[in-house]
Amino acid sequence: MINKLQTIILIFIGFSVMMLSCGEPEIEVKEVSFSHVKENHISDSIKNILKNELDPFLKDQNRYHGFNGSVLIAKNKEVIFKGDFGKANFSTKEIIDSSYSFQLASLSKQFTAAAIVLLQQDGKIDYDDTITKYFPNFHYSKATIRQCLNHTAGLPKYFWIAEHKWSKDHYPTNMEMMEMMEDDDVMQYFSPGAKYTYSNTAYFVLASVIEKVSGMSYSKFLEKRIFGPLQMNNSYAFSHSYDKVKPNQISGYRPVGGRYRIIPSTINDAILGDKNIYSNKDDLFKWYLALNSSDLFNDTNRTLIYTKGKTNRGYEIPYGFGFHIEEIDGHKVIYHNGKWNGFRNGFKQYPDEDLLIIVLEHSSYSGLNAFVNRIKNTVNSHSY
Repeated sequence: MINKLQTIILIFIGFSVMMLSCGEPEIEVKEVSFSHVKENHISDSIKNILKNELDPFLKDQNRYHGFNGSVLIAKNKEVIFKGDFGKANFSTKEIIDSSYSFQLASLSKQFTAAAIVLLQQDGKIDYDDTITKYFPNFHYSKATIRQCLNHTAGLPKYFWIAEHKWSKDHYPTNMEMMEMMEDDDVMQYFSPGAKYTYSNTAYFVLASVIEKVSGMSYSKFLEKRIFGPLQMNNSYAFSHSYDKVKPNQISGYRPVGGRYRIIPSTINDAILGDKNIYSNKDDLFKWYLALNSSDLFNDTNRTLIYTKGKTNRGYEIPYGFGFHIEEIDGHKVIYHNGKWNGFRNGFKQYPDEDLLIIVLEHSSYSGLNAFVNRIKNTVNSHSY
């Protein structure tokens, strides 16, 4: 599988370089190699046992607990289980399959962080640059790229700014929101670097830096540098202001009076960077391989992505570049959950066990952490 994927990637990169010479800003697209992936062969008998154990549980979650989504499990960087359960569209009764793309919600942040890392590797930015280097009128003059990545920048909530200050008849885009962030009467929460507070604003600001530095839209940059080279063909960034809904772009639902209703978009749904990337389980597995077993990132940056940040006083915080990082029962867990407009997602890596669990769901399912733990316990009950 890896050798075939690598061949496709090399063909695509040659085409991408040719296209970059035709009007787009030139970016050297690095060859993505998966030479670090070990060839593992987990027996089909173990995979069948897992399927027989997990299928009844997942079907039960769909039938009785409202789970409508996809699951993928990888062990030793090999897929050992994947499946789709429930409906994609509650009006037409279409069933979820591998062609559907889910709103990743905050899982999107890892791609924003990765794009920043690629710009740093290109020599275009430094992690300790202030945002004002790229947006001179940005009101929060001391906030840096690194602090935005680690959620220590202290920026105010852009949700509140959009909901209270935006008056135009369309949803604000990233650049329009950056202009609003120049407003002096919107105060920062704390001095940059003083402490850790999870921030959607920080990641929309990072996406805006990506656009300014690259000369491309956020969506185009991700396509050319990540989704295209990795053949993540069902992955893309989507803004409600200027993008058309794609085929098999799944909607978010909530249960209302015994029926599922589509959740309408909001004023915050044109902003990119903190959310609004769509993908599916198979593409996210390709991404997982690239994160951990390719030369997309150099060794220094791969370490940084998975290293806890620090405050100005040197206190560790439980977040790296686009990922939460925790120790549970003495074992490292690298993960992100996502919750937005009916979507409930999880991307959890257990590096000590070389285990990945991906969950994508679109009908306001509750109990994601318990769901993942049940799957993990089932997987770990076997020897590999």
